[in-house]
Amino acid sequence: MYRRVSVAIAGLAAAFLVAGAAGLIRLGTDADLPTVLWYASGVVLSVPSIALGYVIARRRPQNPVGALLALVGLSIAVIPSVETYATAAYAAGLPMPAVVGTLDQGSWMLMYVPVALLVLFFPEGRLPGPGWRWVAGGLAAVLIVFVGVAGMAPGAYPPPFENAPHALGVLPDAAFPFVIALPFLLLVLLIASAGSMIGRFRRTTRPSERAQLKWFALAGLWLPVSLLLCWTSYLLMGMPDLAMIGLFGLFITIPVGTTIAMLRHDLYDVDKAIAATVTYSTVTTVLLGLYTAISFTGGLVAGGGSAVVAAGATAVCAAALTPVRTRIQRVVDRRLYPQRRAALDAIAALRRRIDIGDSQPEELQAVLRTALPDRTLLLAYKLPGEELLVDSTGEPIADPGGATPIVLHGQEIGAVIRGGDATSRELLREIAAASALLVEVTRLRIGLSAALRDVASSRARLLAAGYSERRRLERDLHDGAQQRLVALGLSLRLAQRHLGDGTVDVDGLLDQSVAELGTAVAELRAIAHGLRPSSLDDGLDVAVRTLAGSLRLPVTVEVETGPIADDLATTAYYVVSEAVTNAMKHADAGWIGLRLIQEDATLSVQVRDDGRGGAQLRPGSGLAGLADRVAAAGGALQVHSPSGRGTTIQAVLPCAS
Repeated sequence: MYRRVSVAIAGLAAAFLVAGAAGLIRLGTDADLPTVLWYASGVVLSVPSIALGYVIARRRPQNPVGALLALVGLSIAVIPSVETYATAAYAAGLPMPAVVGTLDQGSWMLMYVPVALLVLFFPEGRLPGPGWRWVAGGLAAVLIVFVGVAGMAPGAYPPPFENAPHALGVLPDAAFPFVIALPFLLLVLLIASAGSMIGRFRRTTRPSERAQLKWFALAGLWLPVSLLLCWTSYLLMGMPDLAMIGLFGLFITIPVGTTIAMLRHDLYDVDKAIAATVTYSTVTTVLLGLYTAISFTGGLVAGGGSAVVAAGATAVCAAALTPVRTRIQRVVDRRLYPQRRAALDAIAALRRRIDIGDSQPEELQAVLRTALPDRTLLLAYKLPGEELLVDSTGEPIADPGGATPIVLHGQEIGAVIRGGDATSRELLREIAAASALLVEVTRLRIGLSAALRDVASSRARLLAAGYSERRRLERDLHDGAQQRLVALGLSLRLAQRHLGDGTVDVDGLLDQSVAELGTAVAELRAIAHGLRPSSLDDGLDVAVRTLAGSLRLPVTVEVETGPIADDLATTAYYVVSEAVTNAMKHADAGWIGLRLIQEDATLSVQVRDDGRGGAQLRPGSGLAGLADRVAAAGGALQVHSPSGRGTTIQAVLPCAS
């Protein structure tokens, strides 16, 4: 419904603008610069309201706010277009109804009434209550009456209607107080309209509606800015030319602010925008006041136009800029942006307590939850060399969607994760920047604690593995070589006792003993080979190639190493042996690749297969023991084993070059 209304309003505004353009074309070179600029201002200021009003009406077809915004654009287009056309009509004889000049005298109210109606209906598209119908009706009635009677005052009209007749006649003198009272009544209604928005803001509990009202109020802040520019213009230039900048800003920000509020109120932190606008407007006002006071006082002493006084006033204002801005920023933040001020003050207070030893950096999350307040806010930390985010206890945080990263020196060290919508992302970015040093200290402490826990766990596992290996060796010796040697001893004793009586086949017994002795030696060699392969005596390259040659699968070997310490070579061989064993037993691999490369001060050991994948470093598994052995040598083990795509085990060991 309101989409059609906005289209009709846009068509009417286009008709007025076309009429003004026709007037300029008819004037041609006779059109003076003020007339051209006056018409151009109408075009520039009306088009945004009309276009954005249509966008809102299209997106919110049941809400009249879009149509009212388009009506604001129409009101801006009417006056410059009519006056431009009238100038051409009186100069070039274009058709011109006599009543136009009469109605134009009160048309300035068109600049205010649509804006006031927009305020009354914003943002829900309905009045705040039944009693506000009188305000809306009063605005329309005052506009109609004033436009009708303002042109009935005696005397000639101002240009370009100085020769236009009083089409509606002339009012008697007794009616003048009534006519004069109408602008004051309009002022009262405008104040009431502004009050309706304040009341609506206080009553609503919805964060989205409060944000919409703040965006609209931010656009309205251009009104005091325009007054400030007018003051500055009079002070520095002696004329109000800069006030036009304020008016341009006002009629540009109203449609933009309304559109953002209606369609994208969460685009930016509106509290921060309001606080910044108020802060810098106040700072400018204070500095202008200071400059005015110094210039006035210095002028009384040194005379007007003194360059020394002007330079001194400028120097004082420049020196006062930073402290004035800082103090005003604090005051404004406490009033208009309390969350920001509370959060930054809480971070600063925590730093001071940490400096004197009364607090720990891990308390930052609790401090921020209290200051914002957001009881579900989370601080996440990214440990060095890790990709997952963890909490202050080192536990991983699953899928922290919407996290605001904390960056220090170009490196992401953590994130702030808001619990609800009460805290804006812009504020979270400021909090992230302010707390980066505390987060860096905390994450390093978490990483150190995790490393110490890993070391303790690794030592316990290595100790348990050592005990287990000793029990295995004891069992292998007892069940294997020891039994054979005992049997060998008994056989030799039997041979000794029956050596001369011929009752025992001594030769056969000795042959059997020799065989048992060979078997025992072989078993001892196998046990010793498990501790340290004898093939390592010829170098790691030979040992690895020997191992690869004993496998029943196709194996590719690439070894590029120099002289390596024996303990490092043993660890590297152990990595290859265990990885190959896992691939043979569990991966159902059809091919294995071995690659050992020594470069700089590291030895890289890589074992790949094309098996089923899915291998993981589980506590108590063979891979966990392998990782512990590599860590004990000062290295690191990585396992990449996507399901169905093979396994890659890579160990990086430190070594002397």
